[in-house]
Amino acid sequence: MDIENLHNDTSHDSEGLITLNGMYKEYFLDYASYVILERAVPDIDDGLKPVQRRILHAMKEMDDGRYHKVANIIGQTMQYHPHGDAAIGDALVNMGQKDLLIDCQGNWGDVRTGDSAAAPRYIEARLTKFALEVIFNPQTTDWQLTYDGRKKEPITLPVKFPLVLSQGVEGIAVGLSTKILPHNFIELIKASIKILEGKKVKVFPDFQTGGMIDVNDYQDGHRGGRVKIRAKIVQADKSTLNIVELPFGVTTNTLIDSILKANDKGQIKIKKVNDNTAKDVEIQLELMPGVSPDVTIDALYAFTDCEVSYSLMRA
Repeated sequence: MDIENLHNDTSHDSEGLITLNGMYKEYFLDYASYVILERAVPDIDDGLKPVQRRILHAMKEMDDGRYHKVANIIGQTMQYHPHGDAAIGDALVNMGQKDLLIDCQGNWGDVRTGDSAAAPRYIEARLTKFALEVIFNPQTTDWQLTYDGRKKEPITLPVKFPLVLSQGVEGIAVGLSTKILPHNFIELIKASIKILEGKKVKVFPDFQTGGMIDVNDYQDGHRGGRVKIRAKIVQADKSTLNIVELPFGVTTNTLIDSILKANDKGQIKIKKVNDNTAKDVEIQLELMPGVSPDVTIDALYAFTDCEVSYSLMRA
C-alpha cells in the first residue's frame, strides 16, 4: 500500500476489518479516555483521582478506630486499584502529608525538606474524624464493579467539602492537564457558608510551607492565571539573613542548591549557608563582609528558588 492510499484509507474495509488508520483513531481515543478517567485527572464530583478514592474506600472498609500498617492498607487497596503497590503507597503518603484526611503515625517524611517517608511496614494510618464525617455515605453513593468483578467500589464519593481546593491537585493526561493550588481550610469553610447564603466569595491559594503570594494575575484559578510565590526572608543582623518560610513546591534542599549555584555564578555573595531546619524552617545565610542585606534579598528573589511562579491549568 503506498502513502497516498494509506492516507485515504477508511476506518474499516469492505469486509469489516479494522485498518491501520481505524486502529489509530479508535485505540488512541480509548487510551486517552482511560488515562483521563482512570489515572491522572480528578473527578469534578469529589475532587479525587481514582487511586485516592480507592485508598479512602479501602481504609473505610478496614476502619475499626485503630491504626493500620500502611503496608496492609496498600494490600487492601490493590483489590480496587490495578496499578501496583508503589503507586498506591506514593499516593497514600502524599495524602497523609497534607494532614486532612489521613491520621498518620510514624515517619511520614517532610514536605519542607523533601525527606521521604519510612517503609510502609513501619508507618501506620487511619482515617481522620473529619474524613469519616464528610466523605462517606453508602446510601448516596453510586457503585461499580472493580476491575476483576469481585467487589464493588464507589464511582465517586459524596464529599461534603470542596476537597479539590483544599488539597490541590496536579495531573497530566493525554491532551489534558490540570493544576489547582491548595487553599486554606478555614477560608474554604467560611466561603462555603457564604455561598449557601447566596453571597459571592473570592478565595486565594494558601500553602503548608508558608511564604508570600502575589495573586494579581490569579484570574480566579482559571486557565491562563499565574501566581508568584516568595520565601519569607528576615534579617537577623547586618551580616545574617534567615529564610523561615518556603515557596510552594520548594524544599530546603532544592532551595539551598539554587542559592549555591547563584553564588558560584556571582549573582549573590554568600559566605556560608547553614540549614538549621528542625521543627521550623530556618536556612541561615552568612553574607560576605560589606554586602548589603537588602541587595542580597533582592538578588535571592531574582536568581534563586526564593521566588517561583506557577501557571494555572484546569481540566
